[in-house]
Amino acid sequence: MLIRMTSEPELQQGVGEPDGFQRLWTPHRMAYIKGEGKPTGPGEDDGCPFCSIPAKSDEDGLVVARGSQVYAVLNLYPYNGGHLMVVPYRHVADYTELDDAETAELGLLTKRAMVALRVASGAHGFNIGMNQGSVAGAGIAAHLHQHVVPRWGGDTNFMPVVGHTKVLPQLLADTRKMLADAWPQD
Repeated sequence: MLIRMTSEPELQQGVGEPDGFQRLWTPHRMAYIKGEGKPTGPGEDDGCPFCSIPAKSDEDGLVVARGSQVYAVLNLYPYNGGHLMVVPYRHVADYTELDDAETAELGLLTKRAMVALRVASGAHGFNIGMNQGSVAGAGIAAHLHQHVVPRWGGDTNFMPVVGHTKVLPQLLADTRKMLADAWPQD
């Protein structure tokens, strides 16, 4: 847990010779790297975060919008600011397991997410998709979720390519509020 956050660079003594690089520390990512908070098994009672999020308030769960079959939630470890996921309430692993109502609403909330991201942040484009199974890259393979990642011209720079670091200009709570306020109504 972060105890203190500052935008000021912190000088650390005794860590080697200065080399001209500014270090951007992202200690919150260590939880993701270590797999903290991941389900212990494939069942919905095995600690699935996508099953527990709907019981939280929108603010605490980072929920942007709720439908009757699916909900939209910010990704805790986003690729870009505004990266959210559309998730069925029902604990299913595979897209083919969704019923017709879930499939339709997943598509509808994906469209609404795109509209909200364009209104709130002027997104130029999107990466939209889902990873089916851990071998396909799903971090939480037991509960289906579709990623909606906003993109802007020039948003890929040297940081992720060379430094394996993503710079995000906004706190998740602020992003959640911005997108919830821009979410299209029925």
